[in-house]
Amino acid sequence: MTLGVLTHRDYTLMLDKSGSMSSVDQPGGKSRWEMAQESTLGLASKCELFDPDGITVYLFSDRFQRYDNVTSTKVAEIFQENSPSGGTNLVAALQHAINNYFQRKAAGQAKPEGETILVVSDGEPDNRMAVVEVIINATQKIQGDEELGISFIQVGSDRGARRFYKGLDEQLQGIGAKFDIYDILNLDEMDNMTLTEVLLKAITD
Repeated sequence: MTLGVLTHRDYTLMLDKSGSMSSVDQPGGKSRWEMAQESTLGLASKCELFDPDGITVYLFSDRFQRYDNVTSTKVAEIFQENSPSGGTNLVAALQHAINNYFQRKAAGQAKPEGETILVVSDGEPDNRMAVVEVIINATQKIQGDEELGISFIQVGSDRGARRFYKGLDEQLQGIGAKFDIYDILNLDEMDNMTLTEVLLKAITD
């Protein structure tokens, strides 16, 4: 695996802004939203180096918002303009992002090495099985497991969410996926990894 794979990809960052992200249970008396902001800024800055035309950002709770060609400076503005509220309707945002990738691919507008989708969230999605179905369906449309990568980066220590995301990571191909395109990390694990390693893990694991 070379850095060339990273530089010829598009990057989509999906940020959970559900109400539980306001919980203050992180080191230093920080909320999950504040911790997500710090980690997201670092990831966005690294992605920007690999994808200089900017990244795509989604905010999702009950509904989702999409921002195109976002720089790391704009990520900071997005956090300042939004605050956590509502539920965790991940499936709508994830389906939209995946559909958009395949539309751009069909139109010859996607990057040659594919796309990485990074989801920063603290809990289980509202409709778990719908999320699983979206991911499995996406694997049926790609040519190889490095074309599309989906990584969940967990903020907080919700054990139910951890079990769900970890179980999906271990069982994806056993429940019908053509390729293993999914990975789960938490912020504690990221502390011991460089951002480049996080991105490579998102593509290859």
